[in-house]
Amino acid sequence: MPALEHLAAPAKLNLFLHVTGRRPDGYHLLQSVFVLLDWCDTLHIETRTDGRLQRHDLSTPLPADDLCLRAARLLQHESACPLGADIHIDKQVPAGAGMGGGSSDAATVLLALNRLWALNWPVQRLAALAVRLGADVPFFVHGHNAWVEGIGEHITPLVLPQDLLDTPVAVLKPPVTVPTQTIFSSPDLCRTTEAAIVLTFLAEPKRFGRNDLEAPARAYSHQIGQALEVMQNRFGNSRMTGSGSAVFSWTSNAGSFGPADVGLDESSWVGRLCRVLVRHPLLDTLA
Repeated sequence: MPALEHLAAPAKLNLFLHVTGRRPDGYHLLQSVFVLLDWCDTLHIETRTDGRLQRHDLSTPLPADDLCLRAARLLQHESACPLGADIHIDKQVPAGAGMGGGSSDAATVLLALNRLWALNWPVQRLAALAVRLGADVPFFVHGHNAWVEGIGEHITPLVLPQDLLDTPVAVLKPPVTVPTQTIFSSPDLCRTTEAAIVLTFLAEPKRFGRNDLEAPARAYSHQIGQALEVMQNRFGNSRMTGSGSAVFSWTSNAGSFGPADVGLDESSWVGRLCRVLVRHPLLDTLA
């Protein structure tokens, strides 16, 4: 049966994340720049003729009904496709990090099954479906670094300065997972940050803005504060991505980076040196 192998599902960073308000339905209004990283999960997907959808974990075990299976079921239902799939995942991006690993996996499943099932839906149609899976999934379907607004549905592709693409970024995740709902319901969360414009960000992309979710995340776990302080002391800059718990720092170091380099336990902390991608690795072949 037709199959697609070695499919990348890259992680993302929020270079800043501002909460600019709240809708009447309770959803928070955000502004952020999402960038794709070369820290990736890898998927292998094979077509099935019996209509069944099965996931096979090649490394870290995933929840029984994760976003990948939900994405496959949703596309199967909306397209009325009789085919199924075996989805093999080599999970490398840490879960609960604010790096969008599960959302990226789901987006890769949508892109791959669109090809394997010969649906030939345009990216815009897949992205509209992806909104129903989570706020980050449409970003990965579109496949460009982007200025993101609203609740994550307004995505504007962004050409990043070359200096940003050339600078390594160190990413460190403490051994804690932060419940997103807890962060957004926290009294420590600032919800009134003034709206920004793209040109202001591009004038100083490594230092612009802040992550409004950092304060409630620090209140939730001292390890997030520890990670921010360790990275600040080592590199002179640090910021949390998403709702946490991973933090990142821009660095001139072109070598390697890991928890041991900053005196942390490698058995519980996770870290590596990454690069920002120009675009999603699958954009030209599957989108």
